[in-house]
Amino acid sequence: MLPPTHFIPLLLATFGRMLLDPLFWTLAALVGLQYRRAATVKSRLYGAQVEPVWPRVLEATLVGVAGGLAGSGVIALVGVSLNGIGIAYLWGLAVLLMLLSPRLLCFSYAGGILSASYLLLGFPRIDVPELMGLVAVLHMVESLLILASGHLGAVPVYTRNAAGHVVGAFHLQKFWPIPVIAFMLFAVPFPVKDMVSMPGWWPLIRPAYPGDTESLTLVMKVVPVVAALGYSDLAMASLPREKSRRSAGHLALYSVVLLGLAVLASHYRWLSWAPALFGPLGHEVIIRWGQRAERESPPLFVDPATGVRVLDVLPRSPAKRLGIRSGDVLRTVNGLPVDSRSELAAVLEGVEGWLEVEYLSYSSRRTRRGKVPCAYAQPLGLILVPGPADHPHVDFSGRGVLVRWWQRPVSRYRR
Repeated sequence: MLPPTHFIPLLLATFGRMLLDPLFWTLAALVGLQYRRAATVKSRLYGAQVEPVWPRVLEATLVGVAGGLAGSGVIALVGVSLNGIGIAYLWGLAVLLMLLSPRLLCFSYAGGILSASYLLLGFPRIDVPELMGLVAVLHMVESLLILASGHLGAVPVYTRNAAGHVVGAFHLQKFWPIPVIAFMLFAVPFPVKDMVSMPGWWPLIRPAYPGDTESLTLVMKVVPVVAALGYSDLAMASLPREKSRRSAGHLALYSVVLLGLAVLASHYRWLSWAPALFGPLGHEVIIRWGQRAERESPPLFVDPATGVRVLDVLPRSPAKRLGIRSGDVLRTVNGLPVDSRSELAAVLEGVEGWLEVEYLSYSSRRTRRGKVPCAYAQPLGLILVPGPADHPHVDFSGRGVLVRWWQRPVSRYRR
């Protein structure tokens, strides 16, 4: 491995070149389109003004660059290389799985299937520990990105929980452009100009070179890679920040265990089945565990016995200036109690001048009061939890393009 005095300047110089790469900014623009779409959906659902997208894009780009730096450091420490990972097979299978279900667009599933295929059939010819080690590092970076900004820009929605009731929720969806430094490893019988020799203990994930490598020197070549990571989740029983923290913790634990299995399998090849199976199965367990816990836990965004609960607050609104946040419960407006959406609308109808609100803060569990100037008929800027007559906005069934295409003729035939 490169000593820090050599590696850090090389890392920063390569990152500088990648930040000038048109491909990186093309990915940033695609990320911007996704955030623009989310803002448009929120505006269409609630009649709110479309929020500016560029702050979200800037935040995602900066966080993505930081995550790429962290990921490059882990790659350099562990010695994950691009040798023998079958990148074309990996991407092709990942896209095919996405057509079945969007949530399957994840290298843990594609990598696990490719690894099992190689171990059983010998095709495609890949290095299982290298491939699953790369999957582990990418998920480690993703857990850091989710922890840092996975909760930002969550879209409020109405959906159904496990009991079939319409409840409020937040759809968490993030995209990050990621510049990463990867490596290509070579075994050579003599030192090569412009390449750096590594010590004997490195890399931790040993590549499967054929033949005798004791007399050879392992050297690496730096390869800049521009990629993108995404995150999608649903918060029904907790605030987006709380949900993203739990998801980041579960994903970090998963990635550490998977990386450890990949390192072991590179030294003891008979253990290759361990990362091959744990990759997709462990990922599926944490996904289903999180979904089940969220759907079966008591929902947060439903009306309490008294008052009106807030699902979200629009930016630059009177409610925002009052300090009202998601999960808070409105008790009184201008001294009048409000226990339903209709009562709140009736109180606000004739308000002009000053607006005084008493509400129970979800975060502090304390009653707070606030007063702000309010023009005649000015909206308070609240998105409330669903009422008895509301219907769900979205369906998170997760069916892919191929599944929907297949179900159309089948449903017509059954009729």
